[in-house]
Amino acid sequence: MLDAGAPFPVSADEQAAGIPATFAPASEEEWALALKDPWWRLTSGHLYQIMIKGDDDAEDSPGHIAPFTPNSNQLEFLQTIHDRSVITKARQLGFTTLIAIMWLDHALFVPDQRCLLIAHKLDDAKKIFRDKIKFAYDRLPDPLRESMPTEKLSADEMLFAHNNSSLAVSTSARSGTIHRLHISEMGKIAVRDPGKAVEIVTGSLPAVPKSGWAFIESTAEGTEGEFYKIAKAAEDRWRSGQDERPGVWAFRFYPWFKEPGYRMDPRDYPISPEMHAYFDAVETEMDASIDLEQRAWYIWKREFEFSGDPEKMHREMPSTPEECWMTSNEGTWFAQQLARTRAEGRIGHVPFVTSVPVNTFWDIGNSDGTAIWLHQQVGLAHRFPAFIEGWEEPYAHFIAELEKRGQVWGAHFLPHDATQERQGERSTISPLIMLRNLRPHWDWRVVPRVHDLQHGIQTTRQHFNQAWFDAEGCGPGLDRLTNYRKRWNRMLGRYVDEPVKADGNSEGADAFRQWAQANEHKMLTPRALTQDVADPLSIRRRSKPGRRVSGLTA
Repeated sequence: MLDAGAPFPVSADEQAAGIPATFAPASEEEWALALKDPWWRLTSGHLYQIMIKGDDDAEDSPGHIAPFTPNSNQLEFLQTIHDRSVITKARQLGFTTLIAIMWLDHALFVPDQRCLLIAHKLDDAKKIFRDKIKFAYDRLPDPLRESMPTEKLSADEMLFAHNNSSLAVSTSARSGTIHRLHISEMGKIAVRDPGKAVEIVTGSLPAVPKSGWAFIESTAEGTEGEFYKIAKAAEDRWRSGQDERPGVWAFRFYPWFKEPGYRMDPRDYPISPEMHAYFDAVETEMDASIDLEQRAWYIWKREFEFSGDPEKMHREMPSTPEECWMTSNEGTWFAQQLARTRAEGRIGHVPFVTSVPVNTFWDIGNSDGTAIWLHQQVGLAHRFPAFIEGWEEPYAHFIAELEKRGQVWGAHFLPHDATQERQGERSTISPLIMLRNLRPHWDWRVVPRVHDLQHGIQTTRQHFNQAWFDAEGCGPGLDRLTNYRKRWNRMLGRYVDEPVKADGNSEGADAFRQWAQANEHKMLTPRALTQDVADPLSIRRRSKPGRRVSGLTA
């Protein structure tokens, strides 16, 4: 809970009960006493004012001014504050507003403090400063504001003359001490600017002393990046029932159904039996009650604001912690296909089938990464029982890993650039030749090159409905397919049709693409084996200029 400098008798009990302070001071003495209590300052509605949206809830709707009184989710957070808190949540629950007011309050009433709010874009940071922080400061009671003047005021910082405390907004920070740090929407930062996220983790967070507070608050953006690492580790500790220790990230989750205003008339938005089953399962998992009006609101929100996209709904309005990490379609290559695969039950227990040959599909990346999908075709079903990957390992390592499994091998499919010679210690040699030298009796095949990546992506999407995956054996590979993303172009402010190469996902995705392209070219039967593919030496010979054949040789 918040620590009061001098406990105020009325609000101390209210804080213990987790309810807003109700005392209204009527004299200078009562004001002086009330102002010493942070719970009263933050929850009474007598000190801070905020700008809220109009009734139609549109982004450009004219707003109006209202006293700041925390909603139920904000009160719960205040009551259970931990010095390192990572907050995963549904949208529009007001946590950025709450923490902006908290930082303003701390800077006003505690001397020599440095408070910072980090957003994923500077324009967003300045907007928070203008519309939440400075707005609240400008509307303090006149006598209080006049006793707490600013010595420095700009579009992104205010320094107070009465106590030398400051409050600023930025996109990162690497120097100085930060007594209060809030990182807003770190999920977006981690996905769109991974370097910035690393800078925050290595520079900004270490600037917070042991006595300081650091909060990370965001909707999730899939299962990768610095935000996911911090939040998932905190969630795992929370699930295991570990005590919250100072300096260790604590997990806080706030689902959509905790917001009392999220309600619609169920007569207007019918709820299917399947959705009732979904809500019933959420009630069981979360030990909650979701009534018909809340269920109708969820249906309306998903269908009319998120175009019926369940994964986007999971990300923006999660019902459970697991849903936070479900990746939306935005910026991904295979999200829709994977969602359909899960919905159709094609991810589960898919073991190896005895006596059916096992094919492998490889990607041998230039950045020392290798990924291999193991595949069996049984009738029309293309089964993937296992996936392996590694970095900075020789080809012999992966062959040994495959042979440990004791399978009957079919063909081993390599990407088109496996025939390109690379410089070795004593000579130039292609990956195909190196692999052929290691296992000359294996059936090595090279998948033809596609004219552009988009054609290969589309081919993979078209063949996805034939694939079945073992959830355990292919877990890391499914993560690679899930997180295989388009590159975010900061100048254009949108995703472009180029893959992110530096996050470790492209090798697994490209290896899977070799299967789709081989399937498209009908290479999965022995009849498709051409001379060029079967004989790597012939490829090597043809890659170099030679004497023209006259036709007169024997």
